[in-house]
Amino acid sequence: MSRKTTAVIAEDEPLLAQALRAELAKAWPELEVLATVGDGASAVKKALELRPDVLFFDIRMPRMSGLEAAAELADSWPPEDAGDLPFPALVFVTAYDQYAVQAFEAQAADYVLKPVQPERLQKTVARVQQTLATRNPAAASQALDDTVAQLRALLGGMNVGGSNALQVTAAPVAPLQVIQASVGSSIRMVPLTDVIYFEAADKYVRVLTAGHEYLIRTPLKDLLPQLDANVFWQIHRGTVVRASAIDAVHRDEAGKLSLSLRGHVDKLPVSRLYAHLFRAM
Repeated sequence: MSRKTTAVIAEDEPLLAQALRAELAKAWPELEVLATVGDGASAVKKALELRPDVLFFDIRMPRMSGLEAAAELADSWPPEDAGDLPFPALVFVTAYDQYAVQAFEAQAADYVLKPVQPERLQKTVARVQQTLATRNPAAASQALDDTVAQLRALLGGMNVGGSNALQVTAAPVAPLQVIQASVGSSIRMVPLTDVIYFEAADKYVRVLTAGHEYLIRTPLKDLLPQLDANVFWQIHRGTVVRASAIDAVHRDEAGKLSLSLRGHVDKLPVSRLYAHLFRAM
């Protein structure tokens, strides 16, 4: 007896999640929805726990977007399981927006528009079914690499924060020269040239220099457009490091990368999404 095709839905609006589930039952009666969750972190946790065949991820969810959740999941997906349980097929759920549609189509990413449109959903179901029918377990590692490259392009081409619709990434703003960090009742002016790395931590961003640590409230996603990408490299969803401060890149037994820094004891993990930055010349 063949295993049923399974799915997890991540949608923070219960009525929309219910509508998607109902339409999927009509368009794909054989599909078993294992769980419905309402935020990105729960989506990653459930997907790792249940290992579904398909993921329906809402683009806009609390704290972690659907794209970010998919990238986090890809980073956490155990490579040793790839042969038996390949990385799930991804379908992104989004309100209609011409830039989002263009971006998804340019990257051959499957998407569902909300409110759910039965005809469009049927096309998506057909594409996903074809993907599942033709995927090769022996090439699961390459398929995961391809998915990571697709996610990297989508994350790089769209701004998923703030408004109700995806937008093309905004034009670069003036380069940042100084970090203004509150220290007690004072504001410390920290030259950007002193910063070794930035790390997101709860509601703050840690700013690390050679001898000090500062906390700022500006989100990392708002800092990124103000940083020179040739000087500061994003190596993880929550970490940006000065490239010249990197001493070595290490790979563990599971194939995961981490960085050691010159004159600094911290080791920083590198996600799959940014592993392409580290290739021997």
